[in-house]
Amino acid sequence: MPPTDRFVSTAEFYVRYAETDAQQIVHHASYIVWLEEARSHYSRARNADYADFERSGFGLSVVELHARYIAPAHYGDLIAAHCWVDELRSRALTFGYEVAHAQTGVLFATGQSRHVCVTREGHLITLPAELRRALAE
Repeated sequence: MPPTDRFVSTAEFYVRYAETDAQQIVHHASYIVWLEEARSHYSRARNADYADFERSGFGLSVVELHARYIAPAHYGDLIAAHCWVDELRSRALTFGYEVAHAQTGVLFATGQSRHVCVTREGHLITLPAELRRALAE
């Protein structure tokens, strides 16, 4: 279950045929794309749209990613991709994820991604105050 002591966003979408193999089971790489969608949804829900963040000259580079696959999702399943901030530090943050069936609650995968803040030129910097505030609230 996602944590109950912090803000959790939920992005819902259907499994597309292109995300599956010949048996209509979701390919493992598709989950990584879903984690990114969940993270983007989280940012928009916190009024910290990632596209705006990049336009301001910053980026969040993925430096670590972990996924644990629990049960297979299939073509046509309605997915609920939950996302929250696990840890917020001066230069880095870690997101937590759960990917489940939106109607039955069957858990498909869990994960974490760690990011560092960089300039457009790729230099490591402290997370901007406005982003920290949006994510910490």
